[in-house]
Amino acid sequence: MRKKPIISFLLIITFISFAFSVKTFNISQEKLDKFTQKYGEKARIRVLVWDEMVENAKSKDILHKLKDVNDFFNKIRYETDQSHWNKKDYWAAPFEFMGTGAGDCEDYAIAKYFTLRKLGVPEDKLRITYVKLLQRGTKYEQAHMVLTYYHTPSSTPVVLDNVNKILKLASKRPDLKPVYSFNAQGLWEAKNKGKTSQLVGKNNLKSWKDLMSRI
Repeated sequence: MRKKPIISFLLIITFISFAFSVKTFNISQEKLDKFTQKYGEKARIRVLVWDEMVENAKSKDILHKLKDVNDFFNKIRYETDQSHWNKKDYWAAPFEFMGTGAGDCEDYAIAKYFTLRKLGVPEDKLRITYVKLLQRGTKYEQAHMVLTYYHTPSSTPVVLDNVNKILKLASKRPDLKPVYSFNAQGLWEAKNKGKTSQLVGKNNLKSWKDLMSRI
């Protein structure tokens, strides 16, 4: 009767030993150790799972890259900036997001953006997009952010969202009204009810500059 608890305990020890000895591919051991010291063992496991997901996704086609990254980050808990950071608005760096294990809409979009860049997706195919999200069954619109992927400059983008977690073309998301979008290269204003966009210049958003200072 005592064998099952002993076996379970050995499995836990084996798992912990594996977590500490596993080879990493997309984060250095030094950075992982500093990360663990700051955020703890649960966060370490989360980053190791992220590292494995990224490594496996490298050999996949673009649609599966988008899906794997979207699915991974959407499993992290949602929490408002006020509750999580005690700030009205805070754009977390990807390792802050994974480290603390919670964040709000822009944190999901930012983490997906930088992870897909690490996977080799070109800058000009990705934009973090500020939208108005129409609440289901109401006329209320909520400020929201998603990541959008453009296969070609003129193609309808694929939306990576933490609210509707399924990858969909923007044309299939009538609940989203684009306002502006950005990446490291520039800032775009939505036109024609979000059907087109116009480059308005460099990305000089204060929150973006603050974010980049922490990456």
